[in-house]
Amino acid sequence: MPLVSVIIPVYNAENTIQKTIASVLAQSLSDFELIIINSNSSDSTLNQISQIQDSRIKLFTYPQANASVNRNRGLLHTTTKFVSFLDADDLWKPDKLEAQYQALQENPEATVAYSFTDAIDENDNFLRKCSHATWTGNVYSKLLLDDFIGSGSNVMVRRQAFTEIGGFDELLTNAEDTDMWLRLAAHYHFIPVKKVQVLYRVSRNSKSSNILGSESSNLSIINKAFNDVSPTLKHLKSYRIANLYKYLSYKALTVEPGQQNTFHAARFLWMTIITDILILKNMIIYKAIIKLMIISILPKRLAKILLQKVPKISDVSTFFGYIKTDIN
Repeated sequence: MPLVSVIIPVYNAENTIQKTIASVLAQSLSDFELIIINSNSSDSTLNQISQIQDSRIKLFTYPQANASVNRNRGLLHTTTKFVSFLDADDLWKPDKLEAQYQALQENPEATVAYSFTDAIDENDNFLRKCSHATWTGNVYSKLLLDDFIGSGSNVMVRRQAFTEIGGFDELLTNAEDTDMWLRLAAHYHFIPVKKVQVLYRVSRNSKSSNILGSESSNLSIINKAFNDVSPTLKHLKSYRIANLYKYLSYKALTVEPGQQNTFHAARFLWMTIITDILILKNMIIYKAIIKLMIISILPKRLAKILLQKVPKISDVSTFFGYIKTDIN
């Protein structure tokens, strides 16, 4: 029996699936099974997969469904004690499985291992540092504040945990991984691997680009989570909502001029202000408002030239510096 099951749900990922699979096959821990759940892809995804010959690959095709359903389908095929998930456009560093497996072996009290994550673009170029959190043990209050895991491609989990708490919520079409990490953290301990091992791909077609879906699903998850927490943690809800709108403001403004939804970008900025009024003391909110005005009022070409000449206005990634991750 292999040591680890790797689950890749895939739908129409012909441009990335071979690189994603290659990053798994290159792992220094080679004793794994790779379970690919094809959700009735209509492009050349299946052909791309068929070109890769490796006995560890197990391919299953199902009717089209959301990521939660397909991850749960993958769990049904696992035969190991440890499970990792990988989205069909993300990449792993070669020591990802080995380092997380070793962390769980050395820390039997932990059920979930996670690593640092960086973002890459469609051409594999580095975009920015994502979560480099190092929270250990009972991380529930930390995850209530912010999803520091960062993506569905990060964790390794003891498989028994899914039997005990259930699989992914199949009613969620966005942020289902955030919901899962919260449910795991409510019962189990986490252990960090303090290395960048996950490369999270940001593209125009990725699910994370659906900011309205992200808003709706995250608000649903937040409300559900805080309905169940102890009274001593309920005050964290306002901080979590403020964190969500800072993230959504960043996503809404990190687009090419002419591709923004001005109304929703302005709404996210307004929600950022009213959920964290202290943000008005920081330049990021004014920089974001100026950028929104530039991309909304000026012609696309002129806006692009201006933002290239003044990159300090174009870069709104400093929103992440104001996301609260620890409340004393």
